[in-house]
Amino acid sequence: MGIVLKQSFKNTLFIYLGFAVGGINTLVLYTRFLEDEYYGLVTFLLATSNLLMPLIALGIHHTIVKFFSSYFTKIDKDKFLSSVLFLPLLIAIPIGFFGDLFYEQISSYISEKNPIIKDYTFVIYLVAFTCAYFEVFYAWAKVHFQTVFGNILKELYNRVAVMILLFAVYLEWITKAEFIYYLTASYFLRMLLMMFYAFKLYLPKFTFQRPNNFKEVLRFSIYIIMAGSAGAIILDIDKFMIPGKESLETAAYYAVAVFIGSFIEAPSRAMLNILQPLTSKTLNEENHTEVASLYKKSSINLLIISGFFFVIINANINELFSLLPVQYAGGAWVVFMISLLKMYNGFLGNNGAIINNSKYYKITLPYSLIMAVSVYFLNKLFYYELDMGTDGLALATLIVIFAANTGKIFFVKRKFSMTPFTDKSFTMILVIAILYLVFTFWDFSVSNIYLYDLPIHPIINIILKSILITLIYLFLIIKLNISTEITKLFNQFYK
Repeated sequence: MGIVLKQSFKNTLFIYLGFAVGGINTLVLYTRFLEDEYYGLVTFLLATSNLLMPLIALGIHHTIVKFFSSYFTKIDKDKFLSSVLFLPLLIAIPIGFFGDLFYEQISSYISEKNPIIKDYTFVIYLVAFTCAYFEVFYAWAKVHFQTVFGNILKELYNRVAVMILLFAVYLEWITKAEFIYYLTASYFLRMLLMMFYAFKLYLPKFTFQRPNNFKEVLRFSIYIIMAGSAGAIILDIDKFMIPGKESLETAAYYAVAVFIGSFIEAPSRAMLNILQPLTSKTLNEENHTEVASLYKKSSINLLIISGFFFVIINANINELFSLLPVQYAGGAWVVFMISLLKMYNGFLGNNGAIINNSKYYKITLPYSLIMAVSVYFLNKLFYYELDMGTDGLALATLIVIFAANTGKIFFVKRKFSMTPFTDKSFTMILVIAILYLVFTFWDFSVSNIYLYDLPIHPIINIILKSILITLIYLFLIIKLNISTEITKLFNQFYK
């Protein structure tokens, strides 16, 4: 776990720095510098581009991670990279052509309830294209076990760009419409930076020759593109569906709650950046002992870290919402459900990487398709028919992904005879549950301390409660020796 912990630590720092900048953008700047309608428009455009991105990428970013370590000579590696690098253009060019040909019909359809969308429909394709090739070049860096620079571009760069552009709007250097155009340009710049870095790490000698297993590579890409497209539907269909019923402002309010709930997934994203190529490498070497070790260690360590942030966020959610404009309040249940889901995803460790990079990768397609269909109909049921509002969207996502991920645990257990559980897993779950219940219904109001009904400012309450939770949480983790890696790290720091 040496390289995993080292790069995961760096990645986590940059991801949380990105979340900090994103938090300022989401909770302060967007809500004050940009009208709610334009914030909702940005949310819709980016969510829709995320739906299109896996189709354009053709699954090549997953293909590179799976197959690169199976080639041992430079000639074979060059054949492989030369073959896959331009494959996304086979999808991107026709989509761009027909999108331009039928632009009027497409833009009119998706802007029926919110006419402002029509003038910016083309942004969806441009952002999807740049994100697709960014992921391809990021995977290029991952297989060389260099994830930090790409992680900075993915997690921090865009948020800093948004912050600069929001201040530009506030200072009236650019208009709200120009904000969207400049944001699109920033995605192009990010793609180019990632491309130059990938070529710096490894510049292949481009050739028209194909690798011997090209049919297998192509078959894998086709499966993954369908699974990835279905996966994108699961994650972003809710933001896409909101403008079909309500105003774009509602999408903005929902985006804030989802952002807060998603804060705890940073450690998972950081660790999986390096775990994916490592898992692929160990599977290609048929070293199942090491795969099982990575599975258990990633699970318990991610449960500890994501569980900590789950308690911190939900224990302070009412105080946090009290700091926002009143129209953004009321998303506590969305935050709880999204954060619970993200914590459970962390608990699974590198489960998804094991399946995607094994010979059983084809199972991801039926899984993803069933999940996509289920989340669509549950969204329609909860959001449109039962009129549960955005809570219904979050509930649909929670039910579908929780059920599917639980199924993946049993699948890996049956095929590989391994689980993510350790003897400390359920102890850790109990610790998280108790601290959540205690601190969600208790805070540092003066009435709790001196029996006087005097208010404490929400920021002071958040700081004091977070410090107390941190001390108790860390004490229990070390005392119960939940994770040998974290205990060892703490002892080194303490000395």
